[in-house]
Amino acid sequence: MNSPNFAIPVDASGQASRFGSGRAVQRIEDAALLQGQGTFTDNFQPAGQLVLRFVRSSFANGRINGIDVSEALALPGVVAVYTGQDLVDAGVKHLPAVAGYQRADGAAVNPPVRHALAVGRVAFVGEPLAAVVAIDADSARAAADAVQVDIEAEPCVVHSLAALAPDAPQVWPGAPGNVLAEKQHGDAAATQAAFAVAAHRVTLDLVNQRLAPSPIEPRCVLAWPEASDDGRLYVRLSSQMPTAVRGAVAACLPGLSVERVRVLVGDVGGGFGMKTGAGAEDLVVAFAAQQLQRPVKWTAERVEEFLSAVHGRDLVTRAEMALDARGRVLALRLRSFGNMGAYPSGTGVFIALTLGPWVSTGVYDIPLIHFHLSAVLTHTAPIGAYRGAGRPEAVYITERLFSAAAQQLGMPPDALRRLNMIHPEQMPYRNPMGQVYDSGQFRRILDQGLVLSDWNGFAQRRAASAAQGRLRGRGLSTFLEWTGGGSLEEDVKVRVAADGYIELVSATMAMGQGIATSYAQLAVDVFELPMSKIRILQGDTDRANGFGSAGSRSLFTGGAAIRVASQRTVQVAQDLAALALEVPAKDIEYHAGRFAVVGTDIGIDLFELAARQPEADIRAEANAKADGASWPNACHVVEIEIDPVTGEVSIAAYASVNDIGNVISPVIATGQVEGGAVQGIGQALCEAVQYDEEGQLLSASFMDYVMPRADGFVPFKTEFDTSVPCLTNTLGAKGVGELGTIGATPAVVDAVVDALTHAGFGAAAVKLQMPLTAQKVWQVLRGQVPAKLGWPDV
Repeated sequence: MNSPNFAIPVDASGQASRFGSGRAVQRIEDAALLQGQGTFTDNFQPAGQLVLRFVRSSFANGRINGIDVSEALALPGVVAVYTGQDLVDAGVKHLPAVAGYQRADGAAVNPPVRHALAVGRVAFVGEPLAAVVAIDADSARAAADAVQVDIEAEPCVVHSLAALAPDAPQVWPGAPGNVLAEKQHGDAAATQAAFAVAAHRVTLDLVNQRLAPSPIEPRCVLAWPEASDDGRLYVRLSSQMPTAVRGAVAACLPGLSVERVRVLVGDVGGGFGMKTGAGAEDLVVAFAAQQLQRPVKWTAERVEEFLSAVHGRDLVTRAEMALDARGRVLALRLRSFGNMGAYPSGTGVFIALTLGPWVSTGVYDIPLIHFHLSAVLTHTAPIGAYRGAGRPEAVYITERLFSAAAQQLGMPPDALRRLNMIHPEQMPYRNPMGQVYDSGQFRRILDQGLVLSDWNGFAQRRAASAAQGRLRGRGLSTFLEWTGGGSLEEDVKVRVAADGYIELVSATMAMGQGIATSYAQLAVDVFELPMSKIRILQGDTDRANGFGSAGSRSLFTGGAAIRVASQRTVQVAQDLAALALEVPAKDIEYHAGRFAVVGTDIGIDLFELAARQPEADIRAEANAKADGASWPNACHVVEIEIDPVTGEVSIAAYASVNDIGNVISPVIATGQVEGGAVQGIGQALCEAVQYDEEGQLLSASFMDYVMPRADGFVPFKTEFDTSVPCLTNTLGAKGVGELGTIGATPAVVDAVVDALTHAGFGAAAVKLQMPLTAQKVWQVLRGQVPAKLGWPDV
């Protein structure tokens, strides 16, 4: 932590106390959005703009014998048509490939090469084959339909366990048996010894199904050469990571360097991990603009998002837990297969083989682990980050094991968890994966969660539901997560302008989460001015570059930098005020936008001081670096009801107590937890990307991919315990953006299992796999036992 030791006096005018950190304020982003003044990429229509449309594969696996674009090129309004070979011939490089992992035989990972447009072969339905550029959308659509593609279809495989079969079609020669990479963590021999002496052993086969991130704004990218800027290539798109996009465009397109590319991002209608880095389509649009020297835009249709945008999760696990006679966990063992799709990304492999395991032991003092993890290739769309990225999968597995163990031991689920929780005096705590928790009061959070949910009054509510002919169940999850995205440093630039505004520039990215409001509140703490005087600027690689926003890192890294840079600005301005007032700087104090000589009424306004400077402003910048990740944690309690006639599951109550350290924006933090919980509920009950055996996507629209609806929820009870600040950053804040998603899924599933168990269907209920649709629940209620997974002999 490298923040200067700088204290600001309390603002007697009340500005800081009313609008600063820790206060509930209205989001500053909302007014423009509600008035239709948002700056989404598709709102920009530069003169001479061309429209790009992709031709996509309708086969999951096959050889490209030929692509005939002559008929398309002859159509009116068509400017250009590109194939994968055209891009290769022009010098466009393939997308960055995963590295740093090993195969089972110890050899370095040998990933398939992914071109922006397919070359030679296709490997999943929806893979882009060609790109048509025309003067308008109708012309582009007609030309795309006219492109003739000859693909020789070959057998495919879409599920990770099926891909492991000896006779399964091979996705890529460099991944024998379709296993791209393997990684083991922990001590296999010691774990086996613990299982050998355990009084109790619990085994579950669990599926974290494939999900589609589904932000409200589809991907959109607009690229153009800027004549007024020496022909530099400008790229405007919806992205969480502008700097990463700039780097990829510069690295992949011929004749470019990062200095020759400027990336701009305005409003982003949700990202959820799907909009991290540059995608194949982004590179094609940038290439077309570079070649044609005209603006080119592509806006994804929703079906394209389902087909070709990165998906999330898709992890199959055999999970085992060993316990002693008292219920203390002795060891945790996992054998997992992560479906990477046809083209594994570095992010996807990292999530399955490294990131998820970091949090697998959670808030529990588990001494021994052995995790054996495989990244598997299939003929499906690539897997990438999706809200939580590995932590929801890991927490789901561990929490399901704890609930099953409590049932087997005849212990209350809260009691078994409390028995195994890490004690505060063990902090800082190093878990078996080597990750260090700086702070945490896990038992206290659990106790508060039980009180908030009226845990002891559940029996009466269950009886009341029964009287209405409904089954009621209860689920609990106590968990933590890792935040930081692996990037713990951030820079912020500040400009105090003579026109009465303070601009703060950050490389983190707003994407609907309200981060600009939180940043403004932190600036108010220092400048003691109304929030209306603060402007947060993001999304311009000519002004700021950095990691971007992912992994719930924006506040505790970017926010810390906002505070440090604001303090540095006041220090710089204080020295300038000393010169203007002709007194030593130590004799000047700052208060509510004004510098004054101590003990006098002599002073100067901050903005007047800026006007006196040669450039009519005051500038400063500063850096903040966290000492490590933050570890937010929580207790989530869910009660559900089941209609036994239809099998439909509804949320009857949801309560959570969350430790995110110091809370900067309570309204935003609450929205993050509750919105995240709704996404976690979606995974538990209804969402699933599904392919048929030919690799055709069966869930390619919102008619087939079911998401939670607002009318299916009761009000949530959400509270924060701020008594345990984070020790790794100057704000004492912990990430919050993904916490609700992580905790909701296991709690909801356990609640359904609890209801079915109480009704006498426990043996079948514990075998249910997500999503727990009405049909699946109805079948269990009719005595049907879910089919076992086809577990491979590996």
